Amino acid sequence: MSAGPVVRDVGVVIVAGGSGTRAGGELKQFRWVAGKPALLHSLQTFMSRPDVVSVVCVLPREYAADPPPWIFQCDIDRLMISTGGRTRTESVYNGLEDLPDEASIVLVHDAARPFVGDATIDRVVRQVRAGSCAIAALPVVDTLKEVAENDAITRTIERERLWRAQTPQGFPREVIVQAHRDGKAKHLSATDDAALCERLGIPVAVVRGSERAMKITEDADFARAEALFTLPE
Repeated sequence: MSAGPVVRDVGVVIVAGGSGTRAGGELKQFRWVAGKPALLHSLQTFMSRPDVVSVVCVLPREYAADPPPWIFQCDIDRLMISTGGRTRTESVYNGLEDLPDEASIVLVHDAARPFVGDATIDRVVRQVRAGSCAIAALPVVDTLKEVAENDAITRTIERERLWRAQTPQGFPREVIVQAHRDGKAKHLSATDDAALCERLGIPVAVVRGSERAMKITEDADFARAEALFTLPE
């Protein structure tokens, strides 16, 4: 029995507006890893999905008007280029503004996580279709210590309910747009969109992420990411 046609109602905002100064001075989203620029991995992953209606790529201001040519190695009919803001929150807001009306579900993804896979994306989208906001995340497995300025341990933090946030983070469109509008009115900024929703009292669920979706921050992370690329999700 046929499952019927796939509805294209997912809009994706890929945040690639950072300066990347901790990754050797070069924009980390433009550096090559596992055979192609890091940003292109994410673009092509989301573009390959039949439920994605549009991908908005938020670039630094100096690149938004003249993107690197390899960025167009995807479905350019579904690609929009937006200009990054002074903060991550502003960059996401700019990307949301450029999504087409058909995008009733919004995924926000960091370009610094080039190897997110379809299984993780599916889990996030499934949770949003069920009616709630959701983020990919992994449970903390290390013992966590709180340390004072003199490097002395002050306490051990219980890890049983702690998760490491990843992306994509998914939301019903009206929820994330309103969260950003309210946040802007209240001059709020957050390290991710789930945190912005939390500060406004909007519940967010976690779904299982993947070690492959590690965030590239430091220069040494590129070698680690290359090693993880070959692992199954």
